Amino acid sequence: MSKKQKQGIHELYSKDPIAADRMLWGRESDPLTRRGFLKKSGLIAMTTALGMTIPFSRFMPAGLIPTAFAAESSTLQIPGKDGLIVLNDRPINAETPAHLLDDDVTPNNRMFVRNNGVAPEAIDPDTWQLEIGGESAERAVTFTIAELKERFETVTLQLQLECGGNGRAEFVPGASGNQWTTGAIGCPTFTGVRLRDVLNYCGVLADAQYIGYYGADTHLSGDPDRDSISRGVPIAKALERESLIAWSMNGEDLPLQNGYPLRLVCAGWPASVSGKWLNRIDIRDQVHDGEKMSPPSYSVPAAPIAPGTRVPNEDMRVIESMPVKSLITFPESGTTHDIRDRMTVRGHAWAGDDQVVGVFISIDFGATWLPSALAGPVNKLAWQNWETWAQFPEPGYYEVWARAMDVQGRSQPMVVPGWNPRGYLNNACHRVAVQVV
Repeated sequence: MSKKQKQGIHELYSKDPIAADRMLWGRESDPLTRRGFLKKSGLIAMTTALGMTIPFSRFMPAGLIPTAFAAESSTLQIPGKDGLIVLNDRPINAETPAHLLDDDVTPNNRMFVRNNGVAPEAIDPDTWQLEIGGESAERAVTFTIAELKERFETVTLQLQLECGGNGRAEFVPGASGNQWTTGAIGCPTFTGVRLRDVLNYCGVLADAQYIGYYGADTHLSGDPDRDSISRGVPIAKALERESLIAWSMNGEDLPLQNGYPLRLVCAGWPASVSGKWLNRIDIRDQVHDGEKMSPPSYSVPAAPIAPGTRVPNEDMRVIESMPVKSLITFPESGTTHDIRDRMTVRGHAWAGDDQVVGVFISIDFGATWLPSALAGPVNKLAWQNWETWAQFPEPGYYEVWARAMDVQGRSQPMVVPGWNPRGYLNNACHRVAVQVV
């Protein structure tokens, strides 16, 4: 099967699983019979398409699309970025292939890009200003970046940022928006000042409930009176020691597409709360009501729903802490491995506001799980590195799955969880394909 055919099947599965079955198996598929093991004819078709046997095929979940059929990378490039897959060029959005996230600290050129508007031009960091105000600010104050550096303690923390829609491409029925797979995540170091120090300097009144940010990016329409995005967090999250106003990433100026010259960093929540090109923060006496703050933006149903269900805005809740998740960064999906050797498997895991306590891998489609060696975070809200090895019993097609568990005992599901209209919070196990010879 050609790369183009594999990509076509992958895309068709996301829109019409029955039609995709017909294309792959050469027959109509009965969703009731597919709950069990693959029929012999289906298994033969799949092994033919893969070009190899599947030793643990009896454990494959019904309807599973082999990860070997994943779509190919894009050829578009973003200045200052290396190897990212561009999903959209207006606004610019790009994700990082999992194997390029193997570093303990995400390099600047590998940090994903998620924009809602157009980045500002002709930026002068020496004259850039940040205004602090709002109904619940005791006094309004305007700072230059130099004044922030002079008046407040400078801190450096490694912090994970993940787009709320990371994994959207796997939802069926499909959800509108950028079709992220696994690469809208990164964990670089940020240098700046604590947001709480700046807010306390200006005075936080007793009725404060939220903070809301504003940035210098422009709306796609070009209307100067419209914000492309203006979100925020409850005051308790804003006052955490790890919430920063940052001017540096990995010891260098922030990349333009990641918020140069100043950004907010509130790790563990959807990255949309960490405003870029930051020029204003309001301390609010109510839940912030800026652009993309209200449902359905960055919101999910308050109760479980059937896939495809329309949900009224009043039945949605705004996303806060992100769910537990893990990523396999080595080996690269599609690798060929010698059966005589053990294979090293490693990656990262994170859990929003919480800590990860275990990461497990499976080579038999989730029938059995093996523990990994898991390191602690270098600081709160940093991702955690894990490593283990796998030994394969016979040649053939395998998938290595990773599953993390957080301190609350919550684990990643093996299949895509909680369908929602905007395709948020997919934390299904990450899978990589391995051909063992």
